[in-house]
Parts: sequence; C-alpha cells; structure tokens
Amino acid sequence: MACRISELVIEAADPERLAAFWGAVLGYTELGREDDGSIEIGPPDVGFGGPQPTIVLSPSGAPRAGKLRLHIDVNATDRDQDAELERLLALGARPADVGQSGTESWHVLADPEGNEFCLLRTRLRPL
Repeated sequence: MACRISELVIEAADPERLAAFWGAVLGYTELGREDDGSIEIGPPDVGFGGPQPTIVLSPSGAPRAGKLRLHIDVNATDRDQDAELERLLALGARPADVGQSGTESWHVLADPEGNEFCLLRTRLRPL
C-alpha cells in the first residue's frame, strides 16, 4: 500500500486572493473555510479525496524567507502552452527568474504572492 497526496497547504498573506487565483488556474471551486481563515479549494463535484489533491490556503503573517523548496508544476488541458501562458499572465501570474537559461521547455512563473510554479509544455488530458 502507498500514500496519496490529498492536500497541498500553502501559507498566504491573503488566502482569499490566492484561493481566487489558484481556483481560476486549476478550475477549482471553494470547498470550505475554517475559523482560522483557511480556505480549501478543489475540483468541483469531487472535493477532498478525489484523484486530484485539494489546496488549503492558510493565513500567515510571517514573511517568506528565501526560495521555496517545493513548487507546483501545471500543464494545460485544453490549449497549447503559449495560449495557457497568456491565460495565466492575465490571471495575475508573472514571469519569475530562478536562474533558468531561457532554453527550457517550461515557463517559470510566480503567483500573486510570489510563490514560484512552472507551466510545462505537454498538454494533459482532462480527468
């Protein structure tokens, strides 16, 4: 038996803003809120425990120190990489420089709070 990733927890200065951003990026909806201000988003009509992990945006006032040791990779499901890049930039992502050479097949981006993520080239089939 093995484990599955069920949730990703991201500390956020503004959980509401990041929930809206990542919800739009992934097609997720809000699943719930906790008294501490945390917001959980996930696939519509599936929620926690489905084939994709949910994301919990947890409030934190602590400033981020240094480069993240973990980042999210995303792939488009209904368009090519260039079109998806345009969509992500329109949603509020911005290009990020983490030392890449410029010849990579992926784009390094940052969400509205500066968390790096990559847009990979391969288009995946929707679940």
